[in-house]
Amino acid sequence: MTEHVWPVNLPRTPVLVLRGQRFDAAHPAVMAILNRTPDSFWASSGSQGVDESLAALDAAVAAGADLVDVGGVRAGQAGDWVDARTEIGRIQPLLAKARERHPDLVLSVDTWRSEVLAAVADLGIDLVNDTWAGHDPDLAAAAGDLGAGYVVSHTGGLPPRTDPVAVSYGEDPDAVVASVITGLREGARRAMDAGVAPEAVLVDPTLDFGKTTRHSLRVLRATAQIASLGHPVLQAISRKDFVGETLGLPVADRLEGSLAATAVAAWLGATVFRTHDVAATRRTLDMVASVRGDRPPARAERGEP
Repeated sequence: MTEHVWPVNLPRTPVLVLRGQRFDAAHPAVMAILNRTPDSFWASSGSQGVDESLAALDAAVAAGADLVDVGGVRAGQAGDWVDARTEIGRIQPLLAKARERHPDLVLSVDTWRSEVLAAVADLGIDLVNDTWAGHDPDLAAAAGDLGAGYVVSHTGGLPPRTDPVAVSYGEDPDAVVASVITGLREGARRAMDAGVAPEAVLVDPTLDFGKTTRHSLRVLRATAQIASLGHPVLQAISRKDFVGETLGLPVADRLEGSLAATAVAAWLGATVFRTHDVAATRRTLDMVASVRGDRPPARAERGEP
C-alpha cells in the first residue's frame, strides 16, 4: 500500500491511540453518549436502569461506536446537585457490566472528580472526559497513573454545571479562538506533565460551555487551528444549543444541523466526535474521510471492468 500524500491545503488529523486502537483521518472515532442521569436534555441518550443502559450501549456498539462515554451528572445547572457518591452509584454498575461484555471497547468516563475515577479505576477505564477544564487539579494525574487518556477542555473559567450567562471575550470576534487555543495548549502540557501519553491527550474546544452561539460557531470554524496543536481534537456537537439557536430548532430536530457541523469539523481535522446519533455520525464521518481521500469506498463497482 502506498503512503497517503496529504494535499497541501488539507488540514491534518492528529492520531489518537487508546486501548491499542488507532483513530485517525481514515477512521475518525465515534464516541457514543450514555448518560446515567434521569434528567438528560436528550432522553434517548440515557436511562435509569442498568440493564436498559447496557442495552443502549450494545446498540451503540452495533451501530458503529468506537468509544462509549458514560456520565452520571447532567452538564448544565438545571436539576438537582449530584454529589460524588451518587455519581459513582450511577456509573459503576454499568461500567462493570460493559467491560465484562465488551473487553475491547474503549470506555470513557465523563467526570470532573478524581474520587469518581478512583472508584471505577479497576474497571479498565481508557479515557477521562474532564468537561470542566481541570476544576479538580488531581484528575489529570489520576488519569496518568491509570494509563488512561485525558480530555482537555475549555470552559472560559466557569465552574462545573454553570450555564453561560453574559459571556464575553471582548470586542475582537477572534478573541474566543485565541482563548481556546491558549487554554487547550496549556491544559495539554499539564496533562502530559501529569503522566498522560501525548497520543492519548485530546483537546476539546467544548462548544456551548462558556460560549455563546456566535462563539461556538467561530470556534468550530477554527478546528484546523486547534488540530495544529498536534493533539487529536474532540468535537462534542450533537444536538447542542448552538445548533438549535442557529437553526431555530428544538432538540428533537437538530440532527441535520449536528451532522452538517460534524462534517465541517471532520474536514478540518477533528478526530473524535461525541454523539447521541451513532449510525448517522458514523456514516457522515466515513463519507467525509472518503471525500478527503483518506478512506477507500466500501465498494466501487460502477463502471469497473
